[in-house]
Amino acid sequence: MSEEVKSESEKKKEDWMNSKWRPLMGYVYMLTCIMDMIIFPVLWSLLQTMTKTPITQWMPLTLQGAGLFHIAMGAVLGLAAWGRTQEKLSGANNGGLSTAMPTTPLSPAAANLSSQTSSLSPAAANLSSQTSSLSPAAANLSSDSDDMLPRPRRPVL
Repeated sequence: MSEEVKSESEKKKEDWMNSKWRPLMGYVYMLTCIMDMIIFPVLWSLLQTMTKTPITQWMPLTLQGAGLFHIAMGAVLGLAAWGRTQEKLSGANNGGLSTAMPTTPLSPAAANLSSQTSSLSPAAANLSSQTSSLSPAAANLSSDSDDMLPRPRRPVL
């Protein structure tokens, strides 16, 4: 069996829908909201004025059915944004190439900064030992907190 070799232009043609559907969904939702909430009410009022019929209020089509359209589009757009975030975190941006930061310091100033932050460790250890001495008091406070809760009232007969 022979494998098909696809050119870059064929890959781009296949990729168009996969790469552009998220922004396209956002644009469609934005256009739908603008039309249903701004443009159509104005046109509805103008139509009623021109035909000299009693003016009634425009009922947004997307809000009928308890606004299920907005709930569904919110779910689609929210899950799409979450999915894209997960793709970016897993390295799917830039064609799947990971853009990790180098682990070595870039300059002598960065190495100097690293040595300065390591000198703060004894102070952090001292602070940790001070907070551990507060633990028995905190435990005593949590046992006394049960007395502070309101007791249920008995019904008055």
